[in-house]
Amino acid sequence: VRRQAAAAARIEDKNQGQGNKNTNTKNYSQTSQRANQTKLFPISGVKKGDRVAIYLPMIPELVYSMLACARIGAVHSIVFAGFSSESLAERIMDAQCSILLTAGNIHTHSHTHMHTHTHRHACINKKTSSSWCESDYLQMAPLCDPEWMDAEDPLFVLYTSGSTGKPKGVLHTIAGYLLYTSLTFKYVFDHHQDDVYWCTADIGWITGHSYITYGPLANGATSVLFEGIPVYPHVGRFWEIIEKYRVSKFYTAPTAIRLLMKYGIEPLQKYDLSSLRVLGTVGEPINPEAWMWYHDAVGQGRCPVVDTFWQTETTLPFFGVLPIILNEHGEELEGEAEGYLVFKKPWPGIMRGVYGNQECFENTYFKKFPGFYVTGDGCRRDKDGYYWITGRIDDMLNVSGHLLSTAEVEAALTEHSAVAEAAVVSRPHIVKGECLYCFVTLKDFREFNHSLMDELKRKVREKIGPIATPDFIQNAPGLPKTRSGKIMRRVLRQIARNEKDLGDLSTLADPKVVEVLLSQRCEAAA
Repeated sequence: VRRQAAAAARIEDKNQGQGNKNTNTKNYSQTSQRANQTKLFPISGVKKGDRVAIYLPMIPELVYSMLACARIGAVHSIVFAGFSSESLAERIMDAQCSILLTAGNIHTHSHTHMHTHTHRHACINKKTSSSWCESDYLQMAPLCDPEWMDAEDPLFVLYTSGSTGKPKGVLHTIAGYLLYTSLTFKYVFDHHQDDVYWCTADIGWITGHSYITYGPLANGATSVLFEGIPVYPHVGRFWEIIEKYRVSKFYTAPTAIRLLMKYGIEPLQKYDLSSLRVLGTVGEPINPEAWMWYHDAVGQGRCPVVDTFWQTETTLPFFGVLPIILNEHGEELEGEAEGYLVFKKPWPGIMRGVYGNQECFENTYFKKFPGFYVTGDGCRRDKDGYYWITGRIDDMLNVSGHLLSTAEVEAALTEHSAVAEAAVVSRPHIVKGECLYCFVTLKDFREFNHSLMDELKRKVREKIGPIATPDFIQNAPGLPKTRSGKIMRRVLRQIARNEKDLGDLSTLADPKVVEVLLSQRCEAAA
């Protein structure tokens, strides 16, 4: 679905951010001017408050489209370009979008619009062509005056991936969101005027919205915009781009770090990474082995690693954010503790609701512990007051009355030299209530056998305790992931429990992975 050729586009001139104090202001102005004059918004009838679906790959037109929506007061709803046509249609219908912006190189079914109530079905990126584009939409006005907006007017709706059920349209509003993304970008990444910043996320997710588009541009930052995958056309692609553009702040996901770890440090040694000053991670808890490799190999032992969780920091909370930890009974825990992460007060960037479904918003985020915003994550606070995200509440297991975090077990498994990646889910157990069913992806040329299984079980026992010893360990050549790299644990739980109906698999990057796991399941459970 996405272009296979990796391409880097910088939203700045060719001076590579070295010493020109006026560079960022100049380039921010140029970017804004292009957004104002973009050909994507000549369509009569799109007005303040209308919803606009955007289905584009990681190209500059995606950023221009977002900014154009913000300028005229339209509410953008970006759909990750890797999603299927069914997923796209579901989101268009839920948000009642009046138009879809897409590109000719997005290989969705041409009949998607027939399954939706969208009045105007497509606007095409000018660099491509398509027989089903209505060319009248490509007429443009030279300049579009901005709409004046209220602080709490909606800015965008962004749908969850659907990995745990029906996607929810998360609603964010203008002033609080822009304030929060601007400040967090500036202070979390220690932004300076001469920085070259690169976030490898996709704009189809909240990290990309906040830390590719709105946060960096609000600070006039020089940014790298990347389309492609980390290992194409070669495994040193990330390091090549860092050297080429003298990237100083690098922000990526633990999934990408673990992928690149498999190739060792040799690809890193071919490139000059001395420009790096701050490293960041986002998207999921990072296991210790990946953190150490990121810090020592990529950051050469001199760059701080900012591990972020965007409802608070996973180290110390950001300004104005008041997290607390509750036990199962809703009682606040003091000092060193582990339990449910909730928030006591709102902060500027807090989501304002689930689009079109206030009841879902209240039930999901406020019902379990009335009076608190429930993140859905487990958390541990250490003796120094640092917060550690242990994983989704749904990913907590109750084994013989002991609450275990799947993230902790996964971290223990990946400490073994043979394991590249691991995912742990629960499986019903007649005595324990629940037991651990582990999927492990091995590094190249490592053999999965009973000896290795025994070593992995021993590793978990030593790291966490006997209660966490896995009952099942299955060889997983690949894990079921969305196209953004998120592991679909719902599918793994169903495989572990031998459930026949696996539900919607349309958002998987490679559905064939599921067939392989199912074919090997009986042997693993024997």
